[in-house]
Amino acid sequence: MSLVKRFSFFIALCYTTTVYGLSGSGAVIGQSGSTDDVNTITTAVPFLLIAPDSRAGGMGEAGVATSGDANSIHWNPAKMTFAEKDFGFGISYSPWLRNLVPDINLSYISGYKKIDKTQAIGISLLYFTLGDIQFTDEQGNDLMQFRPNEYAIDIAYSRILSDKLSGGVALRYVNSNLTGGQTVGGSQTRPGRSVAADVSAYYLNKDLSIVEKDAELAFGINISNIGNRMAYSNSSKRDFIPINLRLGPALTMNLDDYNRFTITADINKLMVPTTPVYATDDDGVPIINSNNEYVVASGKDPNRGVASGMFGSFTDAPGVLKIDKNGNLVQDSNGDYQVEKGSKLKEELNEINYAIGMEYWYNQQFAVRAGYFWEAATKGNRKFFTLGAGLKYNVFGLDFAYLIPAYFGKSVVINSPLKNTLRFSLTFDFEGLKSIAEPSESISE
Repeated sequence: MSLVKRFSFFIALCYTTTVYGLSGSGAVIGQSGSTDDVNTITTAVPFLLIAPDSRAGGMGEAGVATSGDANSIHWNPAKMTFAEKDFGFGISYSPWLRNLVPDINLSYISGYKKIDKTQAIGISLLYFTLGDIQFTDEQGNDLMQFRPNEYAIDIAYSRILSDKLSGGVALRYVNSNLTGGQTVGGSQTRPGRSVAADVSAYYLNKDLSIVEKDAELAFGINISNIGNRMAYSNSSKRDFIPINLRLGPALTMNLDDYNRFTITADINKLMVPTTPVYATDDDGVPIINSNNEYVVASGKDPNRGVASGMFGSFTDAPGVLKIDKNGNLVQDSNGDYQVEKGSKLKEELNEINYAIGMEYWYNQQFAVRAGYFWEAATKGNRKFFTLGAGLKYNVFGLDFAYLIPAYFGKSVVINSPLKNTLRFSLTFDFEGLKSIAEPSESISE
């Protein structure tokens, strides 16, 4: 296996969530017409979508509308101004895909500071290392050993727009070094780089009462990773980064002075092109036009600009091609391939992921969390439960999350790379540190 094939396979495996068997070829030239065909949306740097912290990780990876904290930049920068504390800082770590390999890790450092009552700024670093890889040439000879890594650096700003609404933006620099500068197929590779932005909003209403209990209703929306396409060499095509729409509500009830309960949900949609179905001849050979490009049978050409790819992502699903009783694709009088009625809409809906989570706090010192994440089998098949816990003591907070794969649907599950995924987070309350220090200062005086 060549260097390119080996590395491509490894990277795909690292980002795969569930290994399963399905009928149909899925996102390749010549679709069988089965509704079970896999057509997963792929992008560069998918590590940007991994939940980095244990709080959201324990709530089914839902976090766009939860209360603001040190990890708000990843989920919704607009939350920072509504955070309870003026300053927050956190460190998170996750041994990633330990069910497969021993040396893939995800680390996250983030924090925010309120400038005044209406403004806040934040910074974060997300670092992903894919472990040691032995690169080889076409003949299998060893070339070098390298540890591929990717990282993203964020700077965020949030401002209160009214007493219940805030807006936020984040600027992000992304660097993806997957090959260590190896020459592949006569082309010199290089790290992929991109500059992206997030645009978000957060609504919080604290003036609610449910069954005579104080309640809070929040709603968040975040369009993240709006940025230029990424390439790893001068000759390679440029790939979309994972531009993502995330939105959802959160309801919090203060049961009494000691007990607080939150339920939240996130809806996610990748705003990047879906792989179309390409036309083939009677022998299954791809049809190429005069511009040396594959002919699209259904869907839209994915090689388009960022704005076109974002807005077109809501209507570009190829659906299922019609097949006659002889097994041939059906074409109209203009030679266009026909699609099964409703199949495009069904595929578009399948591209939406859902997450739901719950969080219970006792006396703001001990928390338990649970959640569930769902993704369609033809779009990645991620389905898992999550559990989590949190503990606050003086100036420190420790959070833990554990992922449990859920095997549903028609797929025959062989194994889940996400099995036994753990996340650990440590947060710091510097205002608490100040309050501890103040009594000792007064005594010394």
